[in-house]
Amino acid sequence: MNPTLDVTELTQNIGRLFMAGLAGPEVDSDTVDLIQSYHLGGIIIFSRNIKDPLQLARLCSDLQKISLEASGYPLFLAIDQEGGRVARLKPPFSQFPGNEAIGNSTNPEESAFRYASITAKEMALVRLNMNLAPVMDVTQPDMDSHLLGRTFSHNPSVVAKLGEIVIETLQQGGVMAVAKHFPGLGRSNLDPHLDLPTVEVPLEEMDSVHLPPFGAAVAARVSAIMTSHAVYPALEPRLPATLSRNILSNLLREQMNFGGLIISDDLEMGAIAKDKELAEASADAFKAGVDILLVCSNQRLVVGSIENIRDKVLRGQIPEERLQESLERIEKYKKRFLCPFKKTSLRAVESYFRNTAYTSGQLV
Repeated sequence: MNPTLDVTELTQNIGRLFMAGLAGPEVDSDTVDLIQSYHLGGIIIFSRNIKDPLQLARLCSDLQKISLEASGYPLFLAIDQEGGRVARLKPPFSQFPGNEAIGNSTNPEESAFRYASITAKEMALVRLNMNLAPVMDVTQPDMDSHLLGRTFSHNPSVVAKLGEIVIETLQQGGVMAVAKHFPGLGRSNLDPHLDLPTVEVPLEEMDSVHLPPFGAAVAARVSAIMTSHAVYPALEPRLPATLSRNILSNLLREQMNFGGLIISDDLEMGAIAKDKELAEASADAFKAGVDILLVCSNQRLVVGSIENIRDKVLRGQIPEERLQESLERIEKYKKRFLCPFKKTSLRAVESYFRNTAYTSGQLV
């Protein structure tokens, strides 16, 4: 055991690595405890948490107030707002038909810009600060149904270009973009929400088809990249990308020179949970290079995972330097996008949604 580490401070520093879901549309006591006692790093918002724009704005404001008072740090407040099938913000928030429709529109680049600019404006208004988009997977003929409608194109260059536009436009609007699912799920024949896919493609295809869009995302200074819960034998013989140091630290960090945040996909998905307890999966993902560990439903699993990583650091099984690397990246992006902290204007939210007719599926 390392006697020089303050256990409470260490526990709270590890808590900053986690992004958790909450049960309903209001802040509950378990979430308050997670933020206050463990200094939780972020919250992911789902449809279950949203009634209308004013309620969502109040929720975001309440969460940030609790976090700032507890730790001095604001929270990452993330949402899946890809458009189409995956859009948690319903009307009166503007609606878009998704990446496939953007890619097939008469002016895809203008359509991508319009989706991202309006989405960023409305997210920033209610103080959501991270969009878990765009999907940078390349469309494939045998692609699993969970990705249908969510990919821009079968052409990696088109995916790269449209993804760049979405990333740059979201981030210019003050919302962090998250490119997903690294290193590419287009060839997946299973849904990782349920099972662990194996993406059987040669290295040449990875290099020419699946990785270039993520290279473009890195060049566009994307804030974060989300990992894929799939095995890629050409890159790593047995581990899913989320748990693979070869894929995350060696390929993404070192070879592709990515300096932003690496965020896991939901660690409660069947692809991970069927093989590992979440506490061990979180530790393995963190050791592999993940900065933000996503646990969307069960907050008790978050606490157990925080304590498991803490114990491994105390025993010297995870170097303290590894923790500092992620904390520095997290602080960098919170300073860039969340500071100085802006309070929510409920009057501005009410005025916007009263006076603006929401966009419904209009593409250029």
